[in-house]
Amino acid sequence: MFQKSLSRTQMRWLMFLSRWQELDWQLLFVTISLTFLGGVMIRSAEMNEGLTDWWWHWIIGGIGLTLCLLIARSRYEILLQWHWMVYGVTNIALFAVMIMGTTANGAQRWLNILGFHVQPSEFAKIGLIITLAAIIHWQPASTLNAVFRVLAIAAVPWLFVFLEPNLGTSLVFGAITMGMLYWGNANPGWLILFVSPIVSAIMFNVFLPGWFVWVGAMMLIGWRTLPWSFFGGIGALVANVISGGLGNLLWGLLQDYQKDRLLLFLDPDKDPLGGGYHLIQSRIAIGAGQLTGRGLHQGTQTQLHFIPEQHTDFIFSAIGEELGFIGCLLVLFTFWLLCLRLVIIAQNAKDNFGSLLAIGVLSMIVFQTVINIGMNIGLAPITGIPLPLLSYGRSALLANFLAIGLVESVANHRHRLKF
Repeated sequence: MFQKSLSRTQMRWLMFLSRWQELDWQLLFVTISLTFLGGVMIRSAEMNEGLTDWWWHWIIGGIGLTLCLLIARSRYEILLQWHWMVYGVTNIALFAVMIMGTTANGAQRWLNILGFHVQPSEFAKIGLIITLAAIIHWQPASTLNAVFRVLAIAAVPWLFVFLEPNLGTSLVFGAITMGMLYWGNANPGWLILFVSPIVSAIMFNVFLPGWFVWVGAMMLIGWRTLPWSFFGGIGALVANVISGGLGNLLWGLLQDYQKDRLLLFLDPDKDPLGGGYHLIQSRIAIGAGQLTGRGLHQGTQTQLHFIPEQHTDFIFSAIGEELGFIGCLLVLFTFWLLCLRLVIIAQNAKDNFGSLLAIGVLSMIVFQTVINIGMNIGLAPITGIPLPLLSYGRSALLANFLAIGLVESVANHRHRLKF
């Protein structure tokens, strides 16, 4: 009797665990590792301040992990039936921020829900990924009409986020859209042409000789990739010339603090005690770490709080100072491994919808990682983009776990290989 009862218990456990049989455990392990390291570095950055953000980072990470596993056992294909509902809820939440959102640092980005400040724009990234994956699944982006349809749908939440104002997250939306369009068979030349007016507007006001070369290149791409070659080339030329002239108008739409971030990125020493302070101190901290770092809780820039809000957007500077060049390389390798698993899952997905979900998450993580680390070392302007899984931010961390959960669902429900 005891042996039979034990066998039944074992069978129940096997049936329970079989729901995660095809889970990508490497992806899950990397995600948990980065989250744990994030809590350690947040604690170090907050030493002597009596804050408990590092605990919250791990608590939200635990909640996110639970939701991730629940999503992984659910079939992601169900979202194909609900993607317009997801899109509607996403835009309603973003619109609610504009009406009743709370304001901090000159931006209105949060909703106060039961005493917690929730940032809908972080979850809107997931909503956009689901929506675009469903749309491109039904109609691949191999024609201009399909591409324009995707851009029009992505433009609505993008505009809400841009008007908060939240330039950094709006750029993430653009990266997600471009990455998913590329994976959805859009012509790469078209994608270059879509972003070319922005580049043209910047180059016209910064480096005029380079602007002429850029416009010529865009005309050539338009001629080679667009229908009606001659008119396509002329249209690309006109669009870039006009956007170059409208550069000053676009510049006027930015908030003062956004202009400072872009200008001081080029030369932070112009305002070393103001807008350039973060960049200068971050570079000092990373350089001070040298090869092996000063040691956990031993970094002078970190422990003396020379970098305000270091536990959020500038967490990489704390890693650089206290864990050194080797620590930074290990973090970069971990992100590379995470992205590699996302690509493998996208390639092995059983349908286009699942593959596009993985690529959307990949685009989001790659762009945020590159820009955040770039701004920490002085190679990119400060845009308020957090480092995924490492920076403190409850909404951002929870959204990242939800995104990983979607990808794990794709992996968990792919066709089993038969030998």
